[in-house]
Amino acid sequence: MALSSNARRLSDNRSDGTVLGNSATDLVSFHGADTVAQVALSATPAVASTAATSAAPFGYTSAQATAIVSLINALRAALVTKGLAST
Repeated sequence: MALSSNARRLSDNRSDGTVLGNSATDLVSFHGADTVAQVALSATPAVASTAATSAAPFGYTSAQATAIVSLINALRAALVTKGLAST
């Protein structure tokens, strides 16, 4: 879809880009959602995989699979909160 010529652009064509928010605590939103601070996620991997076995054929135990689903749900919630996805 082509952008309307009447659409307001956030960029001012600087070679180093455009920043939304100056820090993790600045409130930002998209598509009319309430403004919120940056979501904090752990810097360490959320779920470590294991070698595939007959007990964990895809390389994940039941607990690891549950953790993956929890992480995906948290990421989805963050996207919805920011207005980058809708329910």
